[in-house]
Amino acid sequence: MALSIFSPLTIRGMTLKNRLVVSPMQQYLTPDGLVGTWHMVHLGSRAVGGAGLIITECSAVSPEGRNTLFDTGLWNDEQVAAWQPIVQFVQEQGAKIAIQLWHAGGKGSHRHPQEGMTYLPPTEGGWLPKGPSPTALGNGLAAEALTLAEMETIKANFVAATQRAVQAGFDSIELHAAHGYVFHQFYSGLTNHRTDQYGGSFENRIRLLVETVQAMRQVMPEAMPLLARLSVVDYSDDPRAWQLADGVRLSAILKVHGVDVVTASGGGFVTVDPATVFPSYQVPMAEKIKTETGVITGAVGMINEAQQANAIIASGQADLVLMARELLRDPYFPLRASRELHLTAEVPQPYKRAF
Repeated sequence: MALSIFSPLTIRGMTLKNRLVVSPMQQYLTPDGLVGTWHMVHLGSRAVGGAGLIITECSAVSPEGRNTLFDTGLWNDEQVAAWQPIVQFVQEQGAKIAIQLWHAGGKGSHRHPQEGMTYLPPTEGGWLPKGPSPTALGNGLAAEALTLAEMETIKANFVAATQRAVQAGFDSIELHAAHGYVFHQFYSGLTNHRTDQYGGSFENRIRLLVETVQAMRQVMPEAMPLLARLSVVDYSDDPRAWQLADGVRLSAILKVHGVDVVTASGGGFVTVDPATVFPSYQVPMAEKIKTETGVITGAVGMINEAQQANAIIASGQADLVLMARELLRDPYFPLRASRELHLTAEVPQPYKRAF
């Protein structure tokens, strides 16, 4: 029987009822990192709408790991308690839920997007962002270089957040290692100019990410999947830039160390030429990673139509389809897609009269 977006998929001990995934989407509505009723409705409606897996917006592992003061977090027990009812509601709808953990590194401490996302200095409640090297990362400020001791703290924060994610009841964890944030800052030669064991060679530049994955897996239940979002290309002609071959190589290494799913995204440091952005433009990258490494892959990037999403799965280009903006427009896209494709999706009892 041919695969479709409504075919189930088992990853370790987690079985998804379908392969439609809600991609992480920042809401910028959480003072003190605490989720609330908005997130219950935002994530819960997409669970009611039929998605197989919901990935939360990226949640910081420490206060200084945020991009803005309004990002969600998982660095204290109050945040665990805030997430628990949302996790429970999503699961009651038959969906699975993963939390995306992140650290913004040198791209941290910005004002709210409505205020222009400019740098927020310590005098106004911000902090001095730190990355692998003193390199400007889009906020007009050259971030300071992290010390080895500070890098150990970051790894410990990811471990602690992992333990809290388990406590909150999440089905899975996604590690955000893309889009110009701290792990991408380390593995890309555009931003990592270190000369110690975390800079220079490919092996050194991926070291922080690999060590963090190893540490997280040690405290995760064996049956709990670990996902990773990577920028598998930098979209830059600079000879120091990260290339697809590097992304494939890193994906294979992460698979060995316990990463179960790689979502192939790109960019984070340069403005992408709009001419190169079109429906499914990043899908070939997911296909190459899947073909060359055998890791379960997620495809993302301008996937908006039912036939388009289904073709990605049916053709074997990827194992999961992640959607963002279309699911902002229509939380019930999976139910609509099942009708368009003449495939079966479970409709919640109160909504069946509409289908």
